[in-house]
Amino acid sequence: PGVRLGIQLHRFIDQSVDALPDVANLRKGFVKPFRRYSGIIIDMAFDHELAKRWDTYSDESLEQFDLRVRALLARHHELVPSGLHRFMHYADRRGLFAAYRNESEILLSLNGIGTRLSHPNPLNRVDEIWDGLAPRFSASFDSVFLQVQTAVAAWLRDRNNPRLL
Repeated sequence: PGVRLGIQLHRFIDQSVDALPDVANLRKGFVKPFRRYSGIIIDMAFDHELAKRWDTYSDESLEQFDLRVRALLARHHELVPSGLHRFMHYADRRGLFAAYRNESEILLSLNGIGTRLSHPNPLNRVDEIWDGLAPRFSASFDSVFLQVQTAVAAWLRDRNNPRLL
C-alpha cells in the first residue's frame, strides 16, 4: 500500500505543480518550439533546484534518501509499473538523483527524454535557452516548493497517512 500511495502522491505532485500560477508564469518565458515542452523542462529544472537545496529541506542526505527509496521499490518490485523499472535502471547507471545537482546531468536527461518521445522535439537543444531561464527557475523554486508541501500535507491528511516512507 505504501508504494502505491507513493506513486499516487508523485502523480498528485506533478499535477499540483503544473496547476500553480508560478509555473504558468514560467511557461510564458519559453519561446517556440520549447514552449510546448515547457512542462518537462520546468519539472527537470525543479528537480535540479531540489537536488541542489536538498540539505535545506531534509536532515537525511539525498544519497541516503535515494538508497532508501530504491530499497523500498526493490522490496515491492511487483507493485512498481514497468516504466518506472526501466527508469530506475537508467537512474542507477547515471547515479541519479544526486547527479541532478549538476546542470549538465539535467540537460543530458532532457536530451534522453526527447529521444523517447515519438515525434521530433527540441529537448536536445535546451542548453540554448537554459542560461536565460535558470535564474527564473531558481527564483520560483522556494515558493513552488512551499505550495507543494502544503498541498501534499493536505493530500496525506485526507488519506490519514501523514508519513509515506
